[in-house]
Formats: sequence, structure tokens, C-alpha cells
Amino acid sequence: MGKSASGKDSLFRRLFETCGLGFKPLVTYTTRPIREGEKEGVEYHFTDIAGMRALEDKGLIIESRVYHTVHGDWYYFTADDGSTDISSDNYLMVSTPEAYVKLRDYYGAEHVHPIYIEVEDGLRLSRALERERMQKEPKYKELCRRFLADSEDFSEERLKEAGIDKRFVNVDMDSCLKEITEWILSR
Repeated sequence: MGKSASGKDSLFRRLFETCGLGFKPLVTYTTRPIREGEKEGVEYHFTDIAGMRALEDKGLIIESRVYHTVHGDWYYFTADDGSTDISSDNYLMVSTPEAYVKLRDYYGAEHVHPIYIEVEDGLRLSRALERERMQKEPKYKELCRRFLADSEDFSEERLKEAGIDKRFVNVDMDSCLKEITEWILSR
């Protein structure tokens, strides 16, 4: 987990591609529109409000968050949809401190361990701007909203409340990946 443009998605992909740690992805859900280059079931399960409500009515949603974006409300959530078996497999997912706490409480602290990616705000903003420029239709207002919201979502107080104290600084992707891999192997 980490603030937007911290490199968490890139590190997530690289952990699967190069590290051979045997993780499976725990794919979460969102109601936001799919971005260019994303694939259903890879980055997220893309659904609508009705699909989310159907899972909710069955009692399958473990945690959910709503972001009041400049494009409307976007929900992100994790569902116990039968695709996750922690008794036989290890999973890796992208999350937030709030979601981490709910997943930790649901699956048990012995099964859920946070990997917090940290990057200095100026570098993060530069990365976010560059990423947004590459989109067919850049959404700069949403970039700014996310950047500001991250200050609250990943505040020192929230990190402390969640018990997240280990940080991986991502200035250099390869060094950060190596440090994360070594940390995982030591657990």
C-alpha cells in the first residue's frame, strides 16, 4: 500500500514477474471506469453499483471504501467471492490502511502483513503528473483530488492506528523491490 504514484502497482507487478515468491493476486473490486491499459480481473474486477449491492446482499463484502471524485462516487472493495483460500495459498494485493485493518481483522493478523511504500511528495506528484499525461484523456482534477486525499488516508495517525510501522522507500524501484523481497522471505 502507499499513496498514489508511490510505485505500489509497479512493485506489485514486479513482485509477481521477477521474484518467484509464489504469491497469487488478490484482486479487489471497483465501480470506477476501467483505465486505458487495464484488464478485467487483473488490476480490479470492474463492476457497477448493482453488482456491488448483489455481493453486499449476499454478505460477501469484507471491506469497502467510497471516494467522492470529480467524476462521481467510486467504490473500491474486497469480497470473499470464493477465489481466495488462505489455507493453501499466499496472496498479494494493493490496499489502503483502512482496508488493511479490516482484512487483518477478517483473516487474522497472522495471515495479513502490510507492505507500506513511501515516496517524498514532490517526487510522487511528478510521477503522477507524468502518468496522467500519458492517458488519452488526462484527468488532472482527479489527480489533484487523489493527491490531497492521500494526506488524510495515509496520515501518520492512521498508519500508527493500523500498526503499520515498517516503510519501504521507493526512490529506486530495483532497490525497493530487493528490500521488500528480503523482508517477505524473512517472515
